[in-house]
Amino acid sequence: MDIQLSAPGAMETEIRLARPQKAARASDFVSRLQVMQTILGAEHFAVLRLSGHGLPSARKLTLSLHNWAHEVDVNARALMEAYGPAMLAHLEASMLPLLWEGAGENQFAESGAEPFTARLPARLLPWSGMAFPVRLGAHGNGYVVFLGTFIAPSSDLIVDMHMKSCQLLIDMLAGEEKKLTPAEALSEREIACLQMAGDGCISEAIAEKMGLSVHTVNAYLGTATTKLDAVNRIQAIAKAIRLGYIT
Repeated sequence: MDIQLSAPGAMETEIRLARPQKAARASDFVSRLQVMQTILGAEHFAVLRLSGHGLPSARKLTLSLHNWAHEVDVNARALMEAYGPAMLAHLEASMLPLLWEGAGENQFAESGAEPFTARLPARLLPWSGMAFPVRLGAHGNGYVVFLGTFIAPSSDLIVDMHMKSCQLLIDMLAGEEKKLTPAEALSEREIACLQMAGDGCISEAIAEKMGLSVHTVNAYLGTATTKLDAVNRIQAIAKAIRLGYIT
């Protein structure tokens, strides 16, 4: 489901966590989200991904995963209309988790660590919520959102859930990239060249260490860049790290 919302600018900050070892299935992500939901005392979860490139008007938040059993479109639209623009703007400027209270006498949302969160104004929503922003460079940006009546995590729990949210989107992105190029596995020499390039070695140094010509090293790096569908060596190294080829 796509909800069109404009974003004010381009992403720059990147987060790098432990590299995934293998692609996970959708059920694995759901299980992880259910555990996080239980720990937070929430009733629902939703993963929102940012897509679209170029002009800000082309960007949108996409609902990737959720556990709304009924009225998915209604619930997603209510969330986006209430907080979508604010969430997009916040994603550009801050990595603080967002917190808000829903409508009703029994709604409660408190972090116990206000300096570590940003509060949004209350809206006419059936649940309070907490949204953990994730920025992974050009791809994989978005939020892991938890919704419920009573949300009151400690500062330590906020940090832990934020890290888990970042790792979740990293693993989702890696799984998607592996599915796109299952036959384009890198050779051992391509991986070795990428690893040394990622460690800061220039082609001449790589050639000397591997006993190859500079031309051959550049050829390996070139084919690796093509296989990874990257535009240059730097992007190829970043992508190889996300896919688990190199460290």
